[in-house]
Amino acid sequence: MKIIEKLKIQAKKLKTELTALYYASQSPETGMMPKLIILFTLGYALSPIDLIPDFIPVIGYLDDLILLPLLMILSIKLIPDSVMTESRKKAEKEPLVLKKNWFFALFFITIWVSILVALLSIFRGQYV
Repeated sequence: MKIIEKLKIQAKKLKTELTALYYASQSPETGMMPKLIILFTLGYALSPIDLIPDFIPVIGYLDDLILLPLLMILSIKLIPDSVMTESRKKAEKEPLVLKKNWFFALFFITIWVSILVALLSIFRGQYV
């Protein structure tokens, strides 16, 4: 099997898992903390802006390869097994078209701006 075909299969699995997480967040059996983590995970996955921008060499892609799967694993571990099983079945039968979410893009932009302002205020004090 070619690498591109394997990547397509993995991308489809990722999309199905994200959809299953969405369905699990809708379940009344899922607690409040898991719902918040799922919301953050889905927001991060659907945000057009990454926490670490992709134009930063190597590190920019590591967040997509490490951070998103870790968030998904954490979310899945917090969801009851029965809920996750049902959510996966529903995700297979009823896939959603998840759109990019600009609210979360603004959230991550705010984080970056806050970090830049903090760094500028720190360095400004040293060079004045």
